[in-house]
Amino acid sequence: MLGFVSLFMDLSSELIHALLPIFLVTTMGMSVTALGWLEGAAEATAMIVKIFSGPVSDWLGKRKALLLLGYGLAALSKPLFPLAGTPGIVAAARLIDRVGKGIRGAPRDALVADAAPPEIRGACFGLRQSMDTIGAFAGPLAAIVLMFWFSDHIRTVLWFAVVPAFIAVGLILFGIEEPADEGASRRFRSPLHWRALRTFPARYWFVVAIGATFTLTRFSEAFLVLRAQQTGLNIAWIPGVMVVMSLAYSLSAYPAGVLSDRLDRRILLACGIVLLIAADLALGAGTSITTVLLGVALWGLHMGFTQGILAAMVAETAPKTLRGSAFGVFNLASGVCMLLASVIAGWLWDHHGASMTFFAGAALAVVPLVMCRFAPPLAKRNR
Repeated sequence: MLGFVSLFMDLSSELIHALLPIFLVTTMGMSVTALGWLEGAAEATAMIVKIFSGPVSDWLGKRKALLLLGYGLAALSKPLFPLAGTPGIVAAARLIDRVGKGIRGAPRDALVADAAPPEIRGACFGLRQSMDTIGAFAGPLAAIVLMFWFSDHIRTVLWFAVVPAFIAVGLILFGIEEPADEGASRRFRSPLHWRALRTFPARYWFVVAIGATFTLTRFSEAFLVLRAQQTGLNIAWIPGVMVVMSLAYSLSAYPAGVLSDRLDRRILLACGIVLLIAADLALGAGTSITTVLLGVALWGLHMGFTQGILAAMVAETAPKTLRGSAFGVFNLASGVCMLLASVIAGWLWDHHGASMTFFAGAALAVVPLVMCRFAPPLAKRNR
């Protein structure tokens, strides 16, 4: 049931996100710099809120309540997009949606862990993630069909995102039963123990530095959508950019995960950064839709090769008893850098053109690539 919740909400969110950059920049006249601020703030908000939602759910002992709050905020934000008369209302809706995402992520995963039998827990997590991916594909595909059906009228198409969002909330209300509360006393534990910062080893801080620098090179995927528009692609086909990226991401994530159990993770991270550089070069130099789609596919591949690798490196370099704080600090640093990355990308786009945005990203990505060479070695794993 949680898988279906993820499927319907992702279908709703990705339908909107596949069209939102065009809606804001072309229809509502927002500058690309402002779009960068919005996208960076939205993603940073989700990452930072996520740090605290898990401990709060542990403290309350009520995962379902936080799920309803998180998914409910996201659902309530959906009608604001087609109703918006100014970019400010769209920005507010986007931030509300990302706050909801930050609230629901950790409690949802914790609820999966609470409800799943230990012997098939991995399969349960895999099933939920797979259904989430189906929604991520279905959203942009639905946007393409609806844009043709309604003759490129974006506001009308955006209304179709409202229904699956509220279906997701309904499934939580009537389809999910929370495991019985054991009634044990609980005390809130902050995920950021500042006194622990001095106890983290140097190799952990090196991984944080790599992650922060790498995040600075990975601005919002909204810029991929805008780049595709510059090629003259029919507006109804533009959501296909997100389909291509998601396909490349989903096809590469599992093989990359298998390789990470057999090879040095630093090598895989370096490969992912090289793919990002190649994507930036293709997107910066490309003037045809074929070249841009190649860059988008490479972007998706780089996500498959890097998402999870850095998390594993954090887990392996931080003390076991402080992993919660370690991930909190890492996510906080990544959230701040995500904001900076999208703001800088938007400013470069407005003042120096789209090509310079991607070329600058490729140049900056060389820094974390070189850092991988000097990253601390990790513990040997069973192969």
